[in-house]
Amino acid sequence: MLRAKKSTKHLRNDTDDIPDQAYERICRILKTLGGFQLHGYKNACIKRRISARIRSAGYASAMEYADFLLQSRSEPARLIKMLTIHVSKFFRNRDTFNKLRDEIFPGLFDSCLRKGRNHLNIQSIGCASGEEPYSLALILHNSFAREMSQVNVSIRATDIDAEVLRVAAEAAYEVDRLDEAPAAITKRYFTYQDDKYRLVPEIRNMVTFHCQDMLRPEPLEECDLILCRNVLIYLERSHQEALLKRFAESLRAGGILVLGKTENLMGEVRELYQTLCPVERIYRKK
Repeated sequence: MLRAKKSTKHLRNDTDDIPDQAYERICRILKTLGGFQLHGYKNACIKRRISARIRSAGYASAMEYADFLLQSRSEPARLIKMLTIHVSKFFRNRDTFNKLRDEIFPGLFDSCLRKGRNHLNIQSIGCASGEEPYSLALILHNSFAREMSQVNVSIRATDIDAEVLRVAAEAAYEVDRLDEAPAAITKRYFTYQDDKYRLVPEIRNMVTFHCQDMLRPEPLEECDLILCRNVLIYLERSHQEALLKRFAESLRAGGILVLGKTENLMGEVRELYQTLCPVERIYRKK
């Protein structure tokens, strides 16, 4: 296996250190060797992370690093992981989950029952190591047992990183990932084993994980609720709009979209949704 060549020179900590030619070459290598398409992601965000990886690998230039990337068996996967890393916690932004519990889920269950539907489909996009979809499962199991006896709930969680999805499926977490989780939830649904908190099987079994690149033009499954939080911020505006349109196509009439606290609808996409809660970035498909 090739090893990174250490250098006494390092890239400065800014995004101008990667020349366009080297950046395009790195993009092509990742697409060819890792099947990872960087087109559509914000260049500034991506370049900062690539620069950090070049420095940690000990290379003095982006082109030297590209040579290493091309020849190494493990480096493409390592770089892709660094580019897609998304650290989360259970019940991150607690008020969002409170709003889902108190208003959104009751409305969705009521709609299903009134229309004679016996299934409720949920998608968590960019789920990372699973804290978000599991938080949804915890709310549902803890607060909507009666409704779930009448309506089958499916939670489909996707991410581009296959390795982080394996962590999600294992469902064992460091204590800091539960900082925002209600104490009663932690006590009821987690067991402490081998220095980690492990989710009980009935919650793990409520979520299915799938490796998927959200930028690939693949059809999304029809669903009632989509969470895509803190993902759009990494995308160029044109790709943000395209993804939000795909969400609208996937959502049933009256379906719910939840974005991150710093993300917004923009352009023509705003005509597709009604704002339910501007603070928590919750929208309903018109």
